[in-house]
Amino acid sequence: MPAFWIGARAQPAAPRRPTPAQTEGPFYPVALPADSDADLLRNGALNYATTQPAWVDGTVTDLDGRPLRGALVEIWQCDEAGHYHHPGDGDRADRAFQGFGRVAVDAEGRYRFRTIRPVPYTGRTPHIHVKVRLASRELLTTQLYVEGAPGNARDGLWRSLPEEARAALTVPFERAPDGWKASFPIVVRA
Repeated sequence: MPAFWIGARAQPAAPRRPTPAQTEGPFYPVALPADSDADLLRNGALNYATTQPAWVDGTVTDLDGRPLRGALVEIWQCDEAGHYHHPGDGDRADRAFQGFGRVAVDAEGRYRFRTIRPVPYTGRTPHIHVKVRLASRELLTTQLYVEGAPGNARDGLWRSLPEEARAALTVPFERAPDGWKASFPIVVRA
């Protein structure tokens, strides 16, 4: 045994930092839609015609890196015209865009949504709202931002984040054969 191993002990991995929380915003659905699966481009029998389809995926883990089996991930966002399915935004949202989705993570903590690349609307940079629940507990509400979006620096919520928190919530949307792809790992206190 090498001399430097004598008396050495394995060090525990450094605890991971939780994904920063942010405001829920004014547009969380008042009533959950009948169709609230992981495909926001299909709302019942309607198909949303989009020029910017996107896959958003990631994992949900605890501070020790363990997958959070049984967690639900919810997302909600505006359509490509900048409208939400919410009474506070009138009745202007495209009915073919589901606007809200929910999926249970798998045994490895993975989730995946089919949606659109987020777009800006008056006063906000492109973003997707994200919520994580475990049973009756709400573990996290935050927002996912698009890396390099020109409106980021003008957005009050994004700008108010410390640099490390911005980095955790801002991810690249990269071109893929079937649209755009973004990965958003989520770490929560369970």
